[in-house]
Amino acid sequence: MASEHAVAEQPTSTSDGPDLTTTAGKLADLKRRVAEVAHAGSDRAVEKQHARGKKTARERIAMLLDEGTFIEMDKYARHRSNNFGQEKNRPYGDGVVTGYGLVDGRQVAVFAQDFTVFGGSLGEVFGEKIVKVMDFAMKIGCPVIGLNDSGGARIQEGVVSLGLYGEIFHRNVLASGVVPQISLVMGPCAGGAVYSPAITDFTVMVDQ
Repeated sequence: MASEHAVAEQPTSTSDGPDLTTTAGKLADLKRRVAEVAHAGSDRAVEKQHARGKKTARERIAMLLDEGTFIEMDKYARHRSNNFGQEKNRPYGDGVVTGYGLVDGRQVAVFAQDFTVFGGSLGEVFGEKIVKVMDFAMKIGCPVIGLNDSGGARIQEGVVSLGLYGEIFHRNVLASGVVPQISLVMGPCAGGAVYSPAITDFTVMVDQ
């Protein structure tokens, strides 16, 4: 009988990728992941976003921050849900881009919901990323800017999504009077993607 403490065998390759036991294979796999991070939404979803006159999350961050200053956090995070076949679709970033950078030379933390991935809906990992960047902003004392473009909670993940909205609202309260909270509503939003901006310091909305 195998020991319950036996170490799991390490994979030597991905199902359709390079040999991960070699440096060249690991670098090739990293390059693939980097490309997937940059194009988390499908080409069709991005085209639909542009057809509506809207930008993607990464395009918005690039327009907001000083060029070359954005440092992304948790770019390789993916959801853990197995409900409704979600395990077959696990894009990197889980539908939100988080990090920090400079605006006119001043430090800010930022998150941008990506409508091209699951309609920008908030799941467990998505919410954890926002909570983390809000905690980061409070720790270093910089403004936090939220670019909201979301259909609200990700219903496939059930009450877990609602629980993370509770964590975000809690951070909104903790940050009040401590760091500036700035919300941009970049399109039709629902649920927590509206409730949270409503209790921040400044809210800017597009007209469509």
